[in-house]
Amino acid sequence: MKHQDDAIPFSYLVKVGHVSANPVEVRLEADEKERKALAESWDILAVDELRAELQINRWKKDGIRVKGRVRAKIVQACVVTLEPVPSDIDEQFEQIFVPENSKLARRPANDAGEMVLDPDGPDLPEAFVGDSIDAGAVVTEFAALAIDPYPRKAGIEFSGHIEDDGQKDKKPSPFAALKDWKKD
Repeated sequence: MKHQDDAIPFSYLVKVGHVSANPVEVRLEADEKERKALAESWDILAVDELRAELQINRWKKDGIRVKGRVRAKIVQACVVTLEPVPSDIDEQFEQIFVPENSKLARRPANDAGEMVLDPDGPDLPEAFVGDSIDAGAVVTEFAALAIDPYPRKAGIEFSGHIEDDGQKDKKPSPFAALKDWKKD
């Protein structure tokens, strides 16, 4: 089931034909080389640990469900001081895959042809091509989405910083000189 692709930092290929209706438990852990590549890909200082527990099973007739939990320990640079900021990621996720030619892969649309999405509803199934899906890429994606975009060391704030309200250095309008003119 496993195949490592050098183009993808963390990969775990699953052959769709080998997946049954009964969930299969899979535990993944990134090695040192994979963690280093993920840190570069995510533009962070380090990935100290990346683990995932997955359940992989059939979904409906020809789909695959990957459900699980990803945990990671990462180090980012503080947006204020640039000092290292360690943080933990602990995310539950579920992703459904269907073949690209499946009716379930089509996006729902209304009468006007606009795509209709429910922001609170479940995610739409992802389409896959070929006979495999990459469960490692799913784990990587959900871990990346959980990374804080503005990490800040505890107790650190911008000191002496005042938000600009845009009024101080505002250039006068070219029509301001005309406001006092009156028509004779």
